[in-house]
Amino acid sequence: MFNALKRSTNIAPRVLGATRNLNVHEYIAMETMNKHGIAVPAGHVAKTPEEAEHCFQKLGGGQNKDVVIKAQVLSGGRGLGTFKNGFKGGVHMVTKQSDAFDFAKSMLGEELVTKQNKDGIICNKVYLMERIYMRRELYLSILMDRGSGGPLLVASPFGGTSIEDVAASNPDAIFQLPIAADAKEIPEETTKQMAKNLGFNDDHVGYEKIQTLMKNLYKMFLDLDCTQAELNPVAETPEGDVVVCDAKVNFDGNAEFRQSEIFSKRDLTQEDPREVEASKYDLNYIGLDGNIGCMVNGAGLAMSTMDIITLKGGSPANFLDVGGGATETQVQKAFEILNADPKVQAILVNIFGGIMRCDVIAAGIINAAKEIGMKKPIVIRLQGTNVDAAKQLIEGCGFRMILAEDLEDAAAKAVGVADIARQANELHLGVKFEGFGL
Repeated sequence: MFNALKRSTNIAPRVLGATRNLNVHEYIAMETMNKHGIAVPAGHVAKTPEEAEHCFQKLGGGQNKDVVIKAQVLSGGRGLGTFKNGFKGGVHMVTKQSDAFDFAKSMLGEELVTKQNKDGIICNKVYLMERIYMRRELYLSILMDRGSGGPLLVASPFGGTSIEDVAASNPDAIFQLPIAADAKEIPEETTKQMAKNLGFNDDHVGYEKIQTLMKNLYKMFLDLDCTQAELNPVAETPEGDVVVCDAKVNFDGNAEFRQSEIFSKRDLTQEDPREVEASKYDLNYIGLDGNIGCMVNGAGLAMSTMDIITLKGGSPANFLDVGGGATETQVQKAFEILNADPKVQAILVNIFGGIMRCDVIAAGIINAAKEIGMKKPIVIRLQGTNVDAAKQLIEGCGFRMILAEDLEDAAAKAVGVADIARQANELHLGVKFEGFGL
């Protein structure tokens, strides 16, 4: 069962060679679920400390009611995170009005460092919500599963903690039930079985409520083209109510044309600015941690390029697929993004010209070099359509670029020049590569 869960939960929120799926803030997920008949705590979002105080008052804070304040960043592990200003924790209990102000002031405009975002991620909003007293915490999610070929209902009676940790320590406590890909509603036998898996018997006060939650969640999942709806924890209260206290919801990026309302809530401040810029030009870009920038056409070729860079002892800085029909403008923009990245110390261009013409790639790179200058060494491997014309453009452009005959040669040269650049930077030599050859 653990392997099945691992297979399901490893479906990445970023899909190589396709539109990136949308992840929204917790408060948006809560608002969306509330519209679909799913019980959530009362809550309000604030952008300033003064607004946070007002939200605390609206929620009845301090009048026999406790309030929770949460940093709104697209990252897990907020509660254990630390802001760069030294303030610890992105989730706090608020019992008095002055705390609402002080906590918000310590969070807003600051970067929160978490296990998932070690470089920090900016907090521009905080969410204040009523505290729910729990008899127990549950886990519930629906996600798209490649193994079963459709939606998968996943649940555990041990919520409130990382589901991966539960899977590792107690895999028998995780239950999975597939749903037919063409099902318009979640089958009642599925909800009944999962309710019993979670400890709700027929005579349990929450038996019908947890099933209603599953049914409404599945309807939302279909209506909004979700790829994942993860509720953790789902609280069972002493009164027998079932309330969602936290949620992560992702939406299929390919469905943006029919989900304009939810996609209008995309928060670009939470995303890699390189990826945001690339998306404006329909470039498939994903930032990585290495120092060799890659410009490739085709997702498979991009993956193999990154693999061979690693085999040669280097580290790719990105996945960048310009696609089969890229224009000179797109190629120029792709080159500019790589050239502007401070982590990139060499650029490897690997193009196999089928639909994509090699001379278009060459012209785009040359145009970018003319406009912004060539700050990084460039290794180019071209094969296929109009390759001879592309090589003539490169040889006559006035810029020194390193040509390679095959991918292995190109990767070795890219790793070599990146290593030289790294050493030069460490020694503050200020090496220029305009006349550099290998």
